[in-house]
Amino acid sequence: MSIHEQIKNQLKSLLSASFNNPIEQLNNALRLLSKWRSLLIQNTILKESGTVVLNGPFKGLDFIEQSAEGCHVAKLLGCYEQPLLPYIQKAIDKNYSTILNIGCAEGYYAVGMAKNMLNTQIYAYDIDENARNTTKTLAIKNGVQERVYIGGLFKTEDFNSFYDAHNDADILLLCDIEGAEDELLNIDVASSLANIDIILESHETHIEGITNKLVERFKATHEIKIIHDNGQRSFENTPAWFLNIAHLDQLLAVWEWRSGATPWLVMTSKSKAK
Repeated sequence: MSIHEQIKNQLKSLLSASFNNPIEQLNNALRLLSKWRSLLIQNTILKESGTVVLNGPFKGLDFIEQSAEGCHVAKLLGCYEQPLLPYIQKAIDKNYSTILNIGCAEGYYAVGMAKNMLNTQIYAYDIDENARNTTKTLAIKNGVQERVYIGGLFKTEDFNSFYDAHNDADILLLCDIEGAEDELLNIDVASSLANIDIILESHETHIEGITNKLVERFKATHEIKIIHDNGQRSFENTPAWFLNIAHLDQLLAVWEWRSGATPWLVMTSKSKAK
């Protein structure tokens, strides 16, 4: 069955179901159709530009044809999580000796940073086996497999031993774990977190108030910036095919499939601030 038939059947099922809230029903239908259209746009960019990232800090990264989860086109265009990218570039320029990426998905950040940080060791963790396998494939594809260690579950109690093993290193933690950040980032258990710079995605859509909770938790040990996203995107290098597609398709090309606010916290350790 083609993707078009699958979406058509899902849409029929959705619209024929009994909903107490018809607005929610229509919103779900719109989201389903938007994802379908986004997948068609993905086929266009793969045909026109291939798998090489076109903009941003990871420009030139030879990516993959399908992300492990979520949107894909924005990653290929290089505008994925664009409000965060100046801080990613700042991290690259700082040239941390160690990156700890928990929730690495398909390795977009882990491999992208390895490709840009030639003296940095990357530790990429994800509980999903497909994500780990895809990260490994991506690292090999870009020739950085010797500097990308891939692991599964990373627990709170692992932070202290990890820090002790890299005690002389500048460590940056990149964390995107779909709401589990509240449980994982327990500084009472993992006191070493006080000495680690952290960039994390705060999943307000999963846990309301988690952003402020984390700010309160880390404000004594870190300088903290909250990065919000208004959904607007721009390009240094706009491909010709992008300018020739419908405006709606241009919007869907940069849409990241988010269902609500997911601000980022950029937290610089006060003990290692330079």
